[in-house]
Amino acid sequence: MTPDLDSATAERLLATAVANIRRDYPVHWMHLIDSPDDLKTQRELHPVFAGSYDWHSCVHQTWLIVRLLRVLPGLTGADAARAALDELVTPDGARTEADFFASPEGAFWERPYGWAWLLTLDAELRAWPEGERWSTALAPLTDVLRSRWLDWLKGARLPIRVGTHTNSAFAIGLALDAARSTGDTELAEACVDAAERFYGADQGYGGFEPSAADFLSPALVEADLLRRVRAPEAFAEWLAAFIPDLDGPRWAALRVPVEVDDPADPYGSHLSGLALSRAWCWRGIAEALPDGHRHADLARDAAAAHREAGLRYVFGYGYAAEHWLGTFAAYLDLGALRA
Repeated sequence: MTPDLDSATAERLLATAVANIRRDYPVHWMHLIDSPDDLKTQRELHPVFAGSYDWHSCVHQTWLIVRLLRVLPGLTGADAARAALDELVTPDGARTEADFFASPEGAFWERPYGWAWLLTLDAELRAWPEGERWSTALAPLTDVLRSRWLDWLKGARLPIRVGTHTNSAFAIGLALDAARSTGDTELAEACVDAAERFYGADQGYGGFEPSAADFLSPALVEADLLRRVRAPEAFAEWLAAFIPDLDGPRWAALRVPVEVDDPADPYGSHLSGLALSRAWCWRGIAEALPDGHRHADLARDAAAAHREAGLRYVFGYGYAAEHWLGTFAAYLDLGALRA
């Protein structure tokens, strides 16, 4: 594939991600505790993924490093990035992480967003010959979270339709791509079944977007998932029922980028990320529609507008933004799991 990122931006993303995964503080410590004895540092509980502010961000910043090394191996800073992976992604660390996720709290902690990014990281490593040593090291953790994922999908009766971390559709889309990349038929089928069960009959979307904390569009990530599981004609039929009159004034709220009042504010940075995630959703929709579909150009235009709006906020707005936005920029311009 031909990356859209220029080398200077890619090198900046790589350096930022390496610094982030090694940075222990500030940390968003989110554990349920039963006694003072449970007050342990993030690095004690999560020796692989303790940096970058919170666990899920550390996972996807690690994915970002791997993705950049795989697609752009000659970047300045590549040796330092490999050294960081060797330092943090170890068999002992992964076993400690796996023990936590095998515990009762691990049945729901970071579900589904962090789990989906871990499955994506594992799939990226397994698709890259150089990644074998790190995928092997991560295997105990990957195995536990894969099992937890299957249990969750089998038992979940309803999806979560929000614009933040617990959104079901976004996570299922990531996990489905990872499963298909690794040839994991059981995991892929579970994701497809859940997508159809949760969203296949949806019609007449009535949500008002965005909320102030959104970094995902509930409507668009749902469409981005369904385009993965339905053929073009069937997807177009579903989309027409789900969002009737997509080109009408009601849906300008989805087509036009949202103004970001304070991109250095943690929730302001969410709206910055919303532009990036909407961009890849619109692009995926455009690519999935049948040739000549009347909304294909609309989707392409919306994707371009959101990409331009989102990329301006990736750097320069403090740690609340920079600990995670680089992942979304790279996912938009480099994709995932493809050579």
